[in-house]
Order: sequence, then C-alpha cells, then structure tokens
Amino acid sequence: MDTVYITGHRNPDTDSIVSAMAYAALKNALGQREYKAARLGQVSDETQIVLDRFGFQPPQLITDVRNQVRDLDYDTPPTLDASATISRAWQAMQADKVSAIPVTNEDGTLYGMLSAGDVANYDMTSVRDPQVRNVPVYNLLSVLEGQILNEGTELWEEVSGVVTIALPAGRENLMFSDRDVILVCGDQPEMLRRALELEVNCVLVCQAEVSQEFIEMAKKTCIISTPYDAYRAVRLIQHAMPISSICKTKDMVCFHLDDYIDDVQDTVLESRFRSYPILDEEEHVVGTLSRYHLLRPRRKRVILMDHNEKAQSVPGLDQARIMEIVDHHRLADIETKDPIYVRNEPVGSTTTIVAGMYQEKGLMPTAKMAGLMAAAIVSDTVMFKSPTCTQRDIDMANRMARIANVSLEELGKAIFSATCGDEKTVDAMLKTDYKEFHIAGHNLAVSQITCMDSDRLLARKQDFFYAMGAIRKARGLDTVVLMITDVLLEGTQLLFTGDEETIRQAFNIKSGDNCAFLPKIMSRKKQVIPTLSALWG
Repeated sequence: MDTVYITGHRNPDTDSIVSAMAYAALKNALGQREYKAARLGQVSDETQIVLDRFGFQPPQLITDVRNQVRDLDYDTPPTLDASATISRAWQAMQADKVSAIPVTNEDGTLYGMLSAGDVANYDMTSVRDPQVRNVPVYNLLSVLEGQILNEGTELWEEVSGVVTIALPAGRENLMFSDRDVILVCGDQPEMLRRALELEVNCVLVCQAEVSQEFIEMAKKTCIISTPYDAYRAVRLIQHAMPISSICKTKDMVCFHLDDYIDDVQDTVLESRFRSYPILDEEEHVVGTLSRYHLLRPRRKRVILMDHNEKAQSVPGLDQARIMEIVDHHRLADIETKDPIYVRNEPVGSTTTIVAGMYQEKGLMPTAKMAGLMAAAIVSDTVMFKSPTCTQRDIDMANRMARIANVSLEELGKAIFSATCGDEKTVDAMLKTDYKEFHIAGHNLAVSQITCMDSDRLLARKQDFFYAMGAIRKARGLDTVVLMITDVLLEGTQLLFTGDEETIRQAFNIKSGDNCAFLPKIMSRKKQVIPTLSALWG
C-alpha cells in the first residue's frame, strides 16, 4: 500500500507540524492506514517543547517528492549466488521471462549481472573451444542428474579438460592422447578401458552400465553415470560451470532505491545495458530496472497542510500527485492535474480546521492529541491576539483543552518563552518561522519571531541585520523582513533590509531607521503580506 504523506510548509511552525499529525491520525482512525505525517525541516524549539509536553515524536522528515527508483514497478527476478550453475540461471530466466538476472555474493550484495546474451555468447564460444576449467563435481552431478560410481577411491572436488565424445569403435587411437580430457561415452568398454589406462580426468558414461572391473580400475579418473544421451550431456557439461565464470562484473551500472528518476534517465541514456541491478540502503540486490520501467513511474501522493504555495512546499511537487489541500491562507499558485478535495477556511489556525473535521466524523481525539492541537491553535493565533483569530479558534482551543485537561494560558507562556533564548543564534531564530513570497515580480522573505519580551531580541538588532543581509544575498531576494511580535505589547517590532522605501511607505514608517514598532500588527498572513501585495499589485 503506497504511503500518502501529509506535510506542512517549509521551516514548519507548530501549527504546520501539529495539523499534519492530527490529520494523519484522523485518516488512520477512519481505517485508511496509509497516511503518514511528514515535515519539511527541523522542528523549532517551540514545537519541540509542545511535542515533548504531550509525548510525541516529530514526524518523518522528507526533503523531496521527486520520483525515485522505489516508485517504479521494477522487476524482482530471482537473485542467484555466483556459484550457481549456468543451467540453473538459464532456467530461472526462462521461468520468469527476463533477459537478465543479478548475481550476488553470499551476503546478498552485488557480484555481477548475467544476461541471456552472456549465455548465448558462451554457448557459441564453447562450440569452437570445448575445454572447461575447474568445473565443480557437485555442479556436474546436479545438471546431469548423475552419480559418481567410484566415489570410495578418491574424493573429486572439480574436474577440467577438453570435452570429447567417444568415436565409433576402431578409431580409439584418434580420440585422445593425454589425461586432460572429459570423455563422454556410452556402452563402449574398450573406449572406457583406454581412458582409465591413460588416467583421464573424468569419464561420463551415458545411459549405460559400468562393470565393477572398471570401477576398481579407476584410481585417478572420476567416473560419472548419467541418464542423458551424449549430445545433451555435452551441452550440460558446459552449463555446469558457475555463473561467476561468464557474468559481467566490471563497469557495471547500478541504481539505488533512493535515486531520483531524473538522474537515472540521464545515466540510462548514456549506457546501452538492457537491465540494471537495483540496490537497497545496505547494498543488497532487490530487483532490476529496464528502460520501459521509466515510462510511467508511480507518483508519490501528498496532502498539503497549512499552505498552498509552491515556493513553500516540498521540492519535486510537480512530480507528485496532490490528493488534498487543507489551509487557511490565501490561494496561491499550486496547480493539480486532477480535481482534488480543497478545504480553505478563514480561521487563525489550520489545526482549528482539522479539529472541526474530528467533530464532523464523530471522533474524539485522544487526550494527548487534543493537548497538542490546543497548543497549535494558541501558537498560531498568538494566544488569540492575532487579527486572524476567530471565535471558532477560541472555541475549538477551549474544547481541546478540556479534553486534554490543560490550561491554555499555561500553554501560551510555555510556547512563547521558548523562541528567544539567549543561547540561540540569530540565524537559527530567523529560520525558525521563515517564508519566502513572490509578489508581482518582487522576491520577498518574511521571518516572524513571537515572544513575550521583545527588548531582549532588540538588543541583538545589529546581529539580526547582518544575518538578514546574508540571507538576502544568498537567496537573491529583493527584501528581507523580520517581525518580532510581542504578545504582551500586542504589536510587532519590524526590522527590514532591501527595498526599504517600499516598506516605510507600506507601513507608514516616518523614521529613517530600519526598525519600527507597529502596534496591533500581529499577523504576517493577514496584515503584512496583504499590505505589500496591495502596494506592489
């Protein structure tokens, strides 16, 4: 069953993380077990405090939803050990109707690749050169369904020699003159006697009995009987060789499950192999990939929470299948190939929307999940002081708090005291709740730090300006804005760099300083971005 990832935006805040977790829990409670919460970045100190408070681990981190090798319907032919016979490999390819199979070491790691072409080339070569080297006797017995007749006289582990078929009686002197021979004969006593006298390496007796005299005579010759005729026996001798002797082991091209299809396609275009081995994280062989597998990969499935803007979403979104969008922001630039379920409501927190879905489905979240959801609503509405806050947010937060038996005021103090510790770097604080926007050709970044003591942060103002300038240069942005939102003062200290004149005009800032206090300005979504959009639009 393919996983559906429920993910918030990049640089996730508490609402983004919790709404994804709560929605995944709701979906799974309804019997749809393939839903999994995910995150696109590190959790903030604020979010970690909330997760720890209610005993949750952060969701799985994903960094890209581009199509990967693991998303393909690749082949899973049997993998054979390098010591397996060519005969066994050919049977496996015929049974599974594949043109190549991976060859592995004993621990399952890749040894080489064996193709039907390798077997055909070996067969043609063996016609011209019928000599075999170091064929394990166990392999011979296996492919020939044979048995050693003189096993008690000597233990043979492998045999070598020129594969020779006994000629008609009367021409024995033309057959062979040394012991480096694997003789194939039938009911030909004189031929067998001559071979034993010369002490050839091996005699293969086809469809015939061997007298006890010859068995006792064989001191340095391995005698094997087989029910097959001579013609078939000769071919099977060649196929008793281990596949390690003919498979490809050099200049191999292989892929891993996590490799992206874009990169795989480029590599495949540069090579001419028909099949490529696929390895897992431990380098074990898990399957093979052919060119036709690349034509229609399965797209990853995602649900977007707390955002609907491509720049804020997971990289590779254009290769994924968007299943749903649940959000409370303005509609942006996300496009889908198919109609989808979209729920966008003008409330202060996406978690409020998810909590409403629990009510609609007649389900009550667990006490721990309810506490987590209450904290997310308090966080995103800035303790209900944000202009985005609605009565629904307040009512839903109170309901979740009652289920969890927690105090909203206590939660608020714990949350907003975690964002501005002296031990945190300004760069870390800037990136905690950082979003980029593209408005009418302007590239803008707005970071927000919500706290209960803005003076402590303003003491590091110059450090913030330096970090903002570095971000602006590195990201190629026109403007970078930092909102230091003070819950107690019910306003925001605005720091800005870049297109400074536009910022002053937009918020009626008279001073020449790049820092100003904006009373009643609490929301990036509802107050800052709309103001700049109206000015630039």
